[in-house]
Amino acid sequence: MYDRILVPTDGSDGMEPAVDHARDLAAVHGATLHGLYVVDTGSFATLPVETTWEGVSGLLREEGEQAVSAFAEMAGDVPVETAIREGNPSREIVDYADEFDCDTVVMGTHGRGGIDRLLLGSVAERVVRTAPVPVVTVPVGEPERAGEHVKS
Repeated sequence: MYDRILVPTDGSDGMEPAVDHARDLAAVHGATLHGLYVVDTGSFATLPVETTWEGVSGLLREEGEQAVSAFAEMAGDVPVETAIREGNPSREIVDYADEFDCDTVVMGTHGRGGIDRLLLGSVAERVVRTAPVPVVTVPVGEPERAGEHVKS
């Protein structure tokens, strides 16, 4: 059912639950994990004019290299491919999934809600709405909520 599973990563420690979930899926299906780090070029439009894009881009690419390296380490024995792209994160994730014929996307969500979600938007939400394949979202980055379950 799954041959290629895309896992976008931002390199944060909180990504571990999403990578664990993707790794388990890949192990069951004999799939390859694709770790993707996207340098968000849009968020740097407000940099001072004297700041060079080359300098900032180099630093962000280093961060991306560390992120995909950590991802590959967390993946364990599952086959892994990694990539770093520049652009709008949600668009790059969707484009990558389409380009590499991924069967699903497994990604973390920081669980933003309310006014934060409305003001800042959500990469995960945009991917869910526009991806050509199913998207599995895994709550990450909020350790105090990691063990909570919805009670009915």
